[in-house]
Amino acid sequence: METPKIFESEYRFCLILWEHQPIKSSELVNLCREQLGWKPTTTYTVIKRLSQRGVLKNENTLVSALVTKEQVQAAEIDEMVEKTFEGSLPAFIAAFTKHKKLSEKEIDEVQAMIDRYRKEDSQ
Repeated sequence: METPKIFESEYRFCLILWEHQPIKSSELVNLCREQLGWKPTTTYTVIKRLSQRGVLKNENTLVSALVTKEQVQAAEIDEMVEKTFEGSLPAFIAAFTKHKKLSEKEIDEVQAMIDRYRKEDSQ
């Protein structure tokens, strides 16, 4: 199943949902008012819209996510790499590292990911 597209304001909403789920819609309305400055109607509209798109479910006023934060982030990265770098991960990494200095720790973490990927791929 393809992860549904989530836009910026919806993502901020989802961050709240992922942290507190499952949560009553009325409590979610209060959190969105406090953290995002949203009116109740805005929150209920976003709940309905994301429910229709398969991002969350709202059963008996209990709201929970159907997709994880990691799934949404991966889909967003995939879309950006495809659209901006013609699907080339090395081109993305080259552009990223050209404008952001990586610490030794970050370089070690990236290298460890590559090593894990190679190990998994060879098995």
